[in-house]
Amino acid sequence: MITIHLKYEIDPDRIEDFEEYGRRWVALVNRFGGTHHGYFLPSEGDSDIAYALFSFPGFAAYERYRTESATDPECQAAFELARRTGCIRRYERRFLRPLDTETTEAPGPA
Repeated sequence: MITIHLKYEIDPDRIEDFEEYGRRWVALVNRFGGTHHGYFLPSEGDSDIAYALFSFPGFAAYERYRTESATDPECQAAFELARRTGCIRRYERRFLRPLDTETTEAPGPA
């Protein structure tokens, strides 16, 4: 499994537009076979930072999603919403893997 962590710098005056952008992507990622864990919007503290997390079974599935979303009309409409409104100033993407907690065997000596 691979989890994608997105950190967004958003325009706080365009939060409603960013919320709409997020709603669209939750549905789209799920439609493309991923699991969206949600968008996390500013509450206390920084007013211009938001996060999103979503997972795919593996990097190959994520790459299929990226390729297919590049030509999908609904995905392009979501990208256009962000471009048109300027709700996203910039973003950072990280790829994470979950810790396997099922392993019960103690590590041997190094």
